[in-house]
Amino acid sequence: MNREILRIAIPNIISNITVPLMGIASTFIAGRVAGSDGATTIGALSIGVAIFNFIYWNCSFIRMGTSGLTAQAFGAERHKEYTLMLWRAVVVALGVGMLAFSLQWPLGEFSLWFMSTGDSSSDALISDYFYTRIWAVPAGIMLFALNGWLTGMQNAIVPMIVAIMVNLIHIGCSYLFSIVGDMSIDGIALASVVAQWTGVATTAAIIIAMYRKKLVKVSWSEIVDMGAMKQFFNINSDIIIRTFCLVAVYTFFTKASADMGDKNILAVNTILLQLFTLFSYMNDGFAFAAEALTGRFIGARDITALKRCIKLCIVWSMVIAIAYVGTYIGWWRDIFTLLVDSDNANIAELLAVAEQYIGWIIIIPIACALPFVMDGIMVGATRSRIMRNSMVWSSVCYFILLYGTGWLIGNNAIWLAFTSFMFIRGVLQYFMSDRLRDIYRDVEI
Repeated sequence: MNREILRIAIPNIISNITVPLMGIASTFIAGRVAGSDGATTIGALSIGVAIFNFIYWNCSFIRMGTSGLTAQAFGAERHKEYTLMLWRAVVVALGVGMLAFSLQWPLGEFSLWFMSTGDSSSDALISDYFYTRIWAVPAGIMLFALNGWLTGMQNAIVPMIVAIMVNLIHIGCSYLFSIVGDMSIDGIALASVVAQWTGVATTAAIIIAMYRKKLVKVSWSEIVDMGAMKQFFNINSDIIIRTFCLVAVYTFFTKASADMGDKNILAVNTILLQLFTLFSYMNDGFAFAAEALTGRFIGARDITALKRCIKLCIVWSMVIAIAYVGTYIGWWRDIFTLLVDSDNANIAELLAVAEQYIGWIIIIPIACALPFVMDGIMVGATRSRIMRNSMVWSSVCYFILLYGTGWLIGNNAIWLAFTSFMFIRGVLQYFMSDRLRDIYRDVEI
């Protein structure tokens, strides 16, 4: 079972970890754009990224809904069903992607108004970033669909290869456009466009080459069958609400940081959040393993394997959390300074601010070990309602802490709210599923 878990987890860890590394590289490049203040540019990039996180994460239901249903069809060896899931995911992703692109002006103007820093030069950078990167959105959503289907098919290698390729292209083009080509952070946005569309073309070509003999012929009427689509969207409607709450938390994290009125705090929170993201994407590898294997063993009605899989995924998650705690305790300054130009005039100020809040980054891995794996279990078991309800209640707690303690403890309130949100979410999912017994009972029936 450990081999099965690691077979899926390790490629996902490798592919996942390239995402925060790409973010770190983008932050590194933004801090070195010629003719700009490092803190201002990093802050503008963080807000631009937060806007697209809001768009992308609200579309991640396509990946989650596709993955769980596909994994169960794979476990039950229902070939036609997982073929239909691929086509349905592609159709939904294409429709949502084109809708988001067509609404770019109202989306952009509202986002720029809502996330405005009050600094005209910073707001101009954010605007340039948004209207350049919006061309990548249809491709990014399509990748959700294709990667969700591959995860359900127990294939973690292809998403890993494509993720590495996409992020290497992104980093290389970001440097080429923003440093060599002197484009500022709109060069980083253009790099995303090039990388995402390359990723879609590559993934589609690999799926055709690898699975053309396993996929069966289906008709258009079967793809858009209302009964099947209703099940798909019933699951996804819960995931949409869940994801909206998650994106709201991250968005208000960045907004609250900007509202502090101190560009150093905004820059430091952005960098510290990158350190958290580095952990979260690695731990997510075991969430993906839990997602794929939970769905597979439920489809195969194998209760023994299901219980062992869930237990070991939780153990692996805790091991990763402890490793990160040790790493951050020992080397956070070294990691932090990699993200800021050592010649930057305010490097000492940024380090001094970071030292006040680094304790949160040290304790967050332990607080977040359970919720990531629980997400994977719930996706694989298609327990979308539990995911939705736990997210709603933990988000309520987040906003109460954020705005109820901000006047008293300042920036610590942002981190207290964020850490509590993560921890409460995992605990709620565990108890809302009757300590996972609801999932086991359905398989035993």
